[in-house]
Amino acid sequence: MIVRKKDRVIVLGITGKQGTFWTEKMIAYGTNVVAGINPKRAGETHVNVPIFASTADAVATVGGEVGVMFIPPPMAKDAAVSAAQAGIKLLVVLTEHIPSQDVMAIHAAAAKHGTRIVGPNTAGLVTPGECFVGIMPAFVPSVFKTGRVGVISRSGSLGTLVCLNLTRAGIGQSAFIGIGGDPMLGTTTRDALEALDRDAGTDAVVIVGEIGGAMEENAAEYAREMRKPMVAFIAGAAAPAGKKMGHAGAIVTGNAGSYASKRKALEAAGVVVVDTPAQIAPAVTAGLRAGRVSALASQ
Repeated sequence: MIVRKKDRVIVLGITGKQGTFWTEKMIAYGTNVVAGINPKRAGETHVNVPIFASTADAVATVGGEVGVMFIPPPMAKDAAVSAAQAGIKLLVVLTEHIPSQDVMAIHAAAAKHGTRIVGPNTAGLVTPGECFVGIMPAFVPSVFKTGRVGVISRSGSLGTLVCLNLTRAGIGQSAFIGIGGDPMLGTTTRDALEALDRDAGTDAVVIVGEIGGAMEENAAEYAREMRKPMVAFIAGAAAPAGKKMGHAGAIVTGNAGSYASKRKALEAAGVVVVDTPAQIAPAVTAGLRAGRVSALASQ
């Protein structure tokens, strides 16, 4: 889930406008893009990357562990399922508005073939100073800086703001994991939290959540046992009950998925929950200074 410079990346939909732009940015930053997929242009090269008719052909010829999809919604299911069948271990699904039944088929294929899905509707993954996969501005030095704080976000824009604020405060990031805004995600907040907990290069974690669903509450269950400082911001505090705000997954039914429910669960697990994104960097600094272990010992 944390991408590395050595990981071989295959870009599905590389020849489109967005695929071209972001592939060039990824390569320039250090991402190891080894192949692109476009059945109509197999055998050609595009932005100095060889093009194959299918992900299976690419994996068989040049290898590949990571895939990223610049694919329109109607074709997303077939592209994702074929990538899983080809042996891709980590598939970043940038596409939004994929029909629900197609998303379920993608997750079923991923489970069958051992593929980790990030998304749908994710902005992608960043390992500052190494590589990125997706549409995050990893190459902007005022936004991302190499460091030891992991950031998890359902929102790409909020995640960018948080990393910008951290960088301005002199706090670098070990990894950014954009889990996505779809109601049926392949990677949850808890999954990302567990990955950052295991990562030796991460000393603290920032969680950028939203109202709706129970991902933050589920993450809080795991957070109880963590020794790394954690800070969270939950967007949607003022959202009316029962309203869908922003992402498709951001809908509250009764008390389930509410701001109050998420904040209570996280705070009970020892996570520092702040009211605004601007408060994240000072809270991270304080948490690193105090240390999670000593905080747990005093409870």
